[in-house]
Amino acid sequence: MTSFKSSDNFVPASPRITTTTGEVIRMLRELKHWTQEELAARCGISGSNISLLEHDRVDIGKKRAEQLAKAFGVHPAIIMFPEYEAQEIANAA
Repeated sequence: MTSFKSSDNFVPASPRITTTTGEVIRMLRELKHWTQEELAARCGISGSNISLLEHDRVDIGKKRAEQLAKAFGVHPAIIMFPEYEAQEIANAA
């Protein structure tokens, strides 16, 4: 049996998850149990554009980020900058 000491040069792993804006939109929508059409109705963005946003096929832009944020009840930065706002996304659930 091998014995390890805390000084055996082990470095704890740090979380490294890259989340796109589209993934954040989809996660928030699914956490609310909304369809794309329900989200579209709540934020004023067409269902086809919601799909394009969720698949990262179009840039979100400030206006769309604000519309989505208002519908979800979160700050627009959570949607626009998911790599910096991971904890806030979790709290929005």
